[in-house]
Amino acid sequence: MKISFVGKGGSGKTTLAALFARHLAAAGPADGGPPPLLAIDADINQHLGTALGATEEEAARLPTLGDHLPQIKEYLRGENPRISSAAAMVKTTPPGRGSRLLPVDGDNPLYPAVVREVAGVRLAVTGPFGADDLGVSCYHAKVGAVELLLNHLVDGPGEYVVVDMTAGADSFASGLFTRFDATFLVCEPTLRSMGVYRQYVGYAREYGVRVHVVGNKVDDHGDVEFLRQHVGADLLTWLTRSDYVKSAERGVPGPAHALEPGNRAALDLLRVTVDEQVQDWATFQRHAVEFHLRNAVAWANDRVGEDLAGQVDPDFVPGPQAPVR
Repeated sequence: MKISFVGKGGSGKTTLAALFARHLAAAGPADGGPPPLLAIDADINQHLGTALGATEEEAARLPTLGDHLPQIKEYLRGENPRISSAAAMVKTTPPGRGSRLLPVDGDNPLYPAVVREVAGVRLAVTGPFGADDLGVSCYHAKVGAVELLLNHLVDGPGEYVVVDMTAGADSFASGLFTRFDATFLVCEPTLRSMGVYRQYVGYAREYGVRVHVVGNKVDDHGDVEFLRQHVGADLLTWLTRSDYVKSAERGVPGPAHALEPGNRAALDLLRVTVDEQVQDWATFQRHAVEFHLRNAVAWANDRVGEDLAGQVDPDFVPGPQAPVR
């Protein structure tokens, strides 16, 4: 199941993505043990690694998806006859027959190159802006590898891909927002957060994307009522201000079970909500194709030098029935 955490900058979406990933990874023997889990930092402000417990130095040494984009394209292309070359793949290229699909975990050449374990969580990061990017590139180019991976991931119930998205509504600049089975919009009890909520939900509902609001930094009943007043039934749960989180943000993360009981219960509800989702692979592929064709006309055909509509395999639907190669 693919899960995104979105929200206003400073709302705590990265913190909640890290808490949820660590919560999943800490499942004990009574729960059947930790599930297959992959965390992805798709925010150009790369903080998920440190939120999980890495030091700044350790986070800076993590391999990046952006640096391995040619390898990612070559592998995912596989033997798909509709893709003329790895260079012809763009961030929206959908899978088709002959493409290589990825499990959440397992053996393939990509994961050893781009995935590292941090505090018991397997993590891949987009990578920050470099000197060569300043003034000539935008974050959407950097997260192209994330979009390709999500397009080619075959995940099922009981498997989790937790993605920390860019702040605000920037993810609507591509089709990335349609790549998820569950979207958690992190909101503080403030008017600025409500503005992002209205903007995000307005876009998402056009594509049938259900948004679950998770309140954060809640102090009292008045904060909860404020959230309910503005988001109504979209409010799924909330987390209160946390000494555990404050300590972690100061570089002293505790064990996952030390999180306050009420906040652990909120994370339990997030997992239940994810587990209740029914994956709709046909809709997933339809959205992937729609945004690919839109991007092809807008810029990708000119950049690649061919009509990328030909990359669409009209008879292909990803999912458990598709072979993982």
